[in-house]
Amino acid sequence: MTHPSTIRHSTCRAARPGLSPALAVALLCTALGACNTADRLSQIGATPALSAIEDPTTQAGYRPVRLPMPDIQPVSYAPNSLWRTGSRAFFKDQRAARIGDLVTVKVNVTDKANLSNETKRSRSNAEGFGLPNAFGLENNAGVAAAGIAADKLLNATSTTSSDGAGSVQRNETVTTSVAAIVTQILPNGNLVVEGKQEIRINFEVRELIVAGVVRPEDIESDNTIDSSKIAQARIAYGGRGQITDVQQPRYGQQLVDVILPF
Repeated sequence: MTHPSTIRHSTCRAARPGLSPALAVALLCTALGACNTADRLSQIGATPALSAIEDPTTQAGYRPVRLPMPDIQPVSYAPNSLWRTGSRAFFKDQRAARIGDLVTVKVNVTDKANLSNETKRSRSNAEGFGLPNAFGLENNAGVAAAGIAADKLLNATSTTSSDGAGSVQRNETVTTSVAAIVTQILPNGNLVVEGKQEIRINFEVRELIVAGVVRPEDIESDNTIDSSKIAQARIAYGGRGQITDVQQPRYGQQLVDVILPF
């Protein structure tokens, strides 16, 4: 088996100037495939590793959410009063309201679609062109010998037809719950939440990711919120492991599918 350091050196050599782009890409893909093969060989018989618990705001690609906001109203207190201007409730509750608080998202996705359409089109054309009297040339012996009829010098016909039909039938249902963490509070008080859940069953890891913007008023008294009330919702449900690996096409096939234009 190729040593990882040798693979890295090969990768560096593949990117050297002087090689054609196609050859460099091929060598790079080969090196990366060898790296992946070495990693997979080292994990034979082992369960898929779970990801470490990490701060969502430090992940690559994370960007704070920016949306149109109303003008910020200054907080004021009335003399001899416990009420604060802009407060949503008189007594404090245990629902998520600050960065780092947890809220349970009830994921309830029911997607059902049944579409069917058919298009038919046909057209028939006929064109004719002739010169019954072409300055007497129609009586020429050569024209007559060739069997050319002066009044039927050109005949063209065309017929086209097309029949297209398509249908879509989809029925998907995902029902589960996941705890999300408040990562940001927008100026208008809305909360940006993000949650990730991983469950390992034998040699397969199931992942559920939920993210979006929620209103504190939509959070129930038991600190839960339905996924249908999440704005800019991003819900991903998938997995990784032996079953997912078998269901995916091999890297070589994926590369061919990308490169081939037909």
